[in-house]
Amino acid sequence: MGIINKLQWRYATKAFKPNKIVPTEKLDIIKQAFNLTASSYGLQPIKLILLRNKELQEQLLPYAMNQQQIIQASHLLVICIQTNIDKAFVKNYFDRVHKIRNTPKDILKPFESFLIDNFENKTQQDIENWAVNQAYLALGNLMTVCAMEGIDSCPMEGFMPEKYDELLGLEKEGLKSVLLLPIGYRADDDKFADFKKVRKTIADSIIEL
Repeated sequence: MGIINKLQWRYATKAFKPNKIVPTEKLDIIKQAFNLTASSYGLQPIKLILLRNKELQEQLLPYAMNQQQIIQASHLLVICIQTNIDKAFVKNYFDRVHKIRNTPKDILKPFESFLIDNFENKTQQDIENWAVNQAYLALGNLMTVCAMEGIDSCPMEGFMPEKYDELLGLEKEGLKSVLLLPIGYRADDDKFADFKKVRKTIADSIIEL
């Protein structure tokens, strides 16, 4: 099945088969895809929590408007932003560039200094807003990869991040939850699976110049 057919097959899954689990090799692909997601400046100010703990998922359920996918899904993915985007964070990135690419530090230094100054002049809210944008890039990437691997998913913004942060102990890790993505396999009786997609025509959504 080609990628367009896969994207036609994908939908925001409303009901999962609770006992059908995404295999380890597929989870490895999802983890690699998350890590390979593009991000501004390549800084990757996001982290992924891969959750399969039914007791904890039950505790989280009320704080996502009781959307049953939270507990039905094989795994619950929680996309988080890192809140400590500071000089050390930027420096760690350039240390990785030097180590992996063997780029001389004197070549990297001007851009490193620029980014350090750039982030030091931003408010914390500006930094977190920027990081949230990177989280959405990861969400889109994960949804596409899941579709290509025959895994169902349902992107969610409708939850109480502060409660998730508390229950998952995110604050002490310098993280904030921003998006949820339950993944698994659609239930046989999920009527939404057969609904036709409602989209604009290509002519209405694309401008060619």
